[in-house]
Amino acid sequence: MAESPLILLVDDVADARDMYSQYLTFHGFRVIEASDGEAGFQQAREFLPDLILMDLGMPRVDGWEATRRLKADPRTEHIPVIALSGFGPDATARARAEGRAKFDALFLKPCAPPTILAKIRDVLNGRPRSD
Repeated sequence: MAESPLILLVDDVADARDMYSQYLTFHGFRVIEASDGEAGFQQAREFLPDLILMDLGMPRVDGWEATRRLKADPRTEHIPVIALSGFGPDATARARAEGRAKFDALFLKPCAPPTILAKIRDVLNGRPRSD
């Protein structure tokens, strides 16, 4: 039997990491966590997850910079990244201005776990983006 997909969850808010981690684990995913973009980048290089769930507003290295690093590294450039942001419309405008190719999806917080779960499954199953 194949291992379940590995999700790297990068968020500086411990409660958010705990909530999403428990939800994804309950739905059959393996989850590893990082509390900032620098740690997320390092863990992505070490564990090569199947998908990264990336908060954008974090200390040290934010999700924008961590994603730029991931997409510039040949070892991690193929890993899909779903961004989560509490910045509201500013995040959507910035993502469009910088080119949406960096993210496979962008969700504004608060976002219900079932919505994110559906997008994770779509991305992992190779379905085209609809956003």
